[in-house]
Amino acid sequence: MPLSEQEQRLLDEMERHLMGNDADVVSAPTDGRTLSYRNIVYGTILVLLGLGGIVVGVAIPLIAVGIIGFILMLGGVVFAVTPMRGLSKSSTPRTAGPTRTPAAGASFMDRMNDRWDKRQGER
Repeated sequence: MPLSEQEQRLLDEMERHLMGNDADVVSAPTDGRTLSYRNIVYGTILVLLGLGGIVVGVAIPLIAVGIIGFILMLGGVVFAVTPMRGLSKSSTPRTAGPTRTPAAGASFMDRMNDRWDKRQGER
């Protein structure tokens, strides 16, 4: 089913806006700090252990166990959301262009950007 004229104009406007802002997103400077899935998993485990400590501290009237559980939870959250330094996959800034080819280990967004660039080149 073809798009109406209004829908086509809206789609074209959105595409122009996306293409104008895409260069800003790709060239945004990164400081080499990325979240690590390993840290997120370990942080989640610490949060769950801390929650268990709080429950145990409430079940048996020992306030020290509850405080330790809270500290574990707080430490787990901080550990999970703290980015690691120097884990950037590429030390050179990426350039947006039609000459890029997706690598075997490319991320999902890189592959989607490459597919988008190929579609734009076909027009």
